[in-house]
Amino acid sequence: MGSSSQIPQPEILPPESGYTGYSVPQPESQAQVRRRSRWAAAPATYVLVGLNCLVFLAMAARHVSPISPTTEQLYGWGANNAGSVLILGEWWRIVTAMFVHVGIVHLATNMWCLWNLGMLAEPLMGSFGVLAVYLLTGAAGNLLSTLWNWWSYSHDLAQYHSVFVFPSGAGASGAVFGIAGALIVLLKSPRLPVPPFELKKLRRSVIYFAAINLVLGLSISGGTRVLGAGISIDNMAHLGGFSCGLLFAAPMVPRLGSPKPVFQARLTAAVTLIVAGLVLFGFFLAKLAA
Repeated sequence: MGSSSQIPQPEILPPESGYTGYSVPQPESQAQVRRRSRWAAAPATYVLVGLNCLVFLAMAARHVSPISPTTEQLYGWGANNAGSVLILGEWWRIVTAMFVHVGIVHLATNMWCLWNLGMLAEPLMGSFGVLAVYLLTGAAGNLLSTLWNWWSYSHDLAQYHSVFVFPSGAGASGAVFGIAGALIVLLKSPRLPVPPFELKKLRRSVIYFAAINLVLGLSISGGTRVLGAGISIDNMAHLGGFSCGLLFAAPMVPRLGSPKPVFQARLTAAVTLIVAGLVLFGFFLAKLAA
């Protein structure tokens, strides 16, 4: 992921503005606001950032280069690899790859984006929603990347007889793009107790974030192909995560400003639909490589 500016947090309207809903907070004094910890406001975001950082520290403690780890080192820690997934049946890499990073710069940029987007998303979809969208959209991105790499490199497999003809993919960026996609849909909701002009500004910020990083990724990859050297960006993981995030949020309503049973039913439907879609996509990939 490229770097991004901090995304502003919304100003929630008080109850007298006419918005109603179980999750609209009551007005708080400045002292109460100061006492309220960021952890309590977005625990899932902090857990996800913490897990990614812990994996990176564990890798460094096991003598993996914190600046430029090798492909073998990343593979050993669970990076995605089309051959390992489809030939060796190591489907767990679809999940583990989203917690492995290619050096400290890769980790820092991804965690900065995850923290900004997660702090905005968690009030809208709840802690379970953030965990679900991270895991499901990250998995969708890695599955699409697996499909793309299988089509692109499987002709080399017969010649070299090694899964290492396929590139290894790692990082949280597919899941980060997934959160961005979900936010673009949810921030369009008229249910949110936020002034319309501020909602429009927030949504525009997320759209710019996604568009700029997608263009950067495609441009860097294009330059690498032309020059024959450079940074390799897993654009399929980005596109897969972003598309899945849009689909994930489509049946949902934001937690803020919505009755609790309605939100929970919509969230359950979203998770069920995406899980079913990913399972079917996985079966398709397995049959493709059989």
